[in-house]
Amino acid sequence: MEPVLQLRSVSKTYGIGDAAVHALDNVSFSVDRGEYVAVMGPSGSGKSTLMNMLGCLDTPSSGTHWFAGDDVGRMDERELAHVRNRRIGFVFQQFHLLPAMTAWQNVELPLLYRNEADHRERAIAALEQVGLAHRVDHKPSQLSGGQQQRVAIARALVTQPDLILADEPTGNLDSASSAEILAILDRLHASGATIVLITHEYDVAQAARRVAHMRDGHLEELAA
Repeated sequence: MEPVLQLRSVSKTYGIGDAAVHALDNVSFSVDRGEYVAVMGPSGSGKSTLMNMLGCLDTPSSGTHWFAGDDVGRMDERELAHVRNRRIGFVFQQFHLLPAMTAWQNVELPLLYRNEADHRERAIAALEQVGLAHRVDHKPSQLSGGQQQRVAIARALVTQPDLILADEPTGNLDSASSAEILAILDRLHASGATIVLITHEYDVAQAARRVAHMRDGHLEELAA
């Protein structure tokens, strides 16, 4: 099976000389289609840099990054934007919902560049997947934090991406809402979604089927 993600000996350095920061140091990492993998580590460990790399938001200083068989290093900005918009579904700690738009309008946003007529139907179908069929016309201010994160997950799903990349998706939620979000991710994985979860919380990481740990720019797989 071809990996959805594959990093080979990837390093990322910011700055030069004595001021250089080695955020990633010779990281090799792959995720097969249908896997659910967590990457955990404390602040400053390099996991945010790794997330940016996996999401095609940053490029390596050295090494290679492949996404679904394509060499990311050979892509121009238009091709990278296409990958980010259509092939990766992002879920962030901050929900990044537009306050003036309803739930379905927020979910529709990644589809607006497509010349298709079924945007609203697809957005509502994605909201149904996360249990918000009864909140499609509500604005973010009318939703709880957990519901807002579910809208964000629906927005990530609506393009039917190759990868869901979730960066601290429970970081702004109470324990009950966090459990709901992890249950949704678990259901999505069971239905075949490929998920990479970035977190600093051990309990959250344990929801995944594989766990890797970032420390000082190095990535280690933990025993299952």
